[in-house]
Amino acid sequence: MKTLILFVVWCILFVLAWPLALLALILFPFVWLLLLPFRLIGIAVGGVFALIKAVLFLPARILGHRP
Repeated sequence: MKTLILFVVWCILFVLAWPLALLALILFPFVWLLLLPFRLIGIAVGGVFALIKAVLFLPARILGHRP
C-alpha cells in the first residue's frame, strides 16, 4: 500500500512539475545508496541491544520466569 501511495504522489508531481519528478526519479537510487550504511548500522545496533537484553535477562530465565 505504501508503494502505491508513493506512486500516486509521484504521478501527481509528474503532472504538476515534470522536471522535478524526473529529478526525483533519477536521484532516488543515489539517495538509497547513500543511506544504506546508516541502515546497516541501525541493524547492527539493534542486534547489539538484543544481545545485551538477552544477557541481562538470562538469570531470570534460568530461574524460571516467563513473560
